[in-house]
Order: sequence, then C-alpha cells, then structure tokens
Amino acid sequence: MPSSNGEAPSAPLQLSEVLQIETNDGVRRPFKVVGILEDEEDGTSYAVLVHEPDAEGEGEFIVTDLDGNLLDNDGLAQEILDDFLALAQEGENGGTPA
Repeated sequence: MPSSNGEAPSAPLQLSEVLQIETNDGVRRPFKVVGILEDEEDGTSYAVLVHEPDAEGEGEFIVTDLDGNLLDNDGLAQEILDDFLALAQEGENGGTPA
C-alpha cells in the first residue's frame, strides 16, 4: 500500500527503517523510524519517525500508521509523540520518572 507521499514502504514499518517523505515545498527528506507505540485501548500501532538535519538544529518528528501514512488527526499525533518523548526521557533517566 503506498504511503501518503506515494512511496510504498515495507509493511509494517520496522525500527530503523528510513522513509523518504516529500514536504509541501517538494523537498524529499529521510525520516527514520525511532519508535513504535501501541494504543492499549484499541491495539492500533503507530510509528514515530525523526528527520535529523545535517547542520546543528533539532530533529523534526512525524507520526504515521504502520503503513507509513501520516496521521490526519494532529491531536492524536501530538499525543503519541508526547508519549514517545516521555518514554525516551524516562529511559535516559535510568527508568525513573523525570
């Protein structure tokens, strides 16, 4: 199944897989899968991807379904990203809450 950017990733997405995402300005950038989270209520899984800039600067995160399609619901995407970042922070702190 092609993703929203026309690329057909292997389904389902796996950790460390790289997708080429075309932005609104026509530039294609690589986004690497850095996390897969599952919604405990309905069992749906989501992938968190990051684009690391070549120069100094912060990475850009996106959230997709496991087929590589960007989520239409911005609120849900932000909630998933917040959960991912909280888990990552907890891991950096040795498993203790921040």
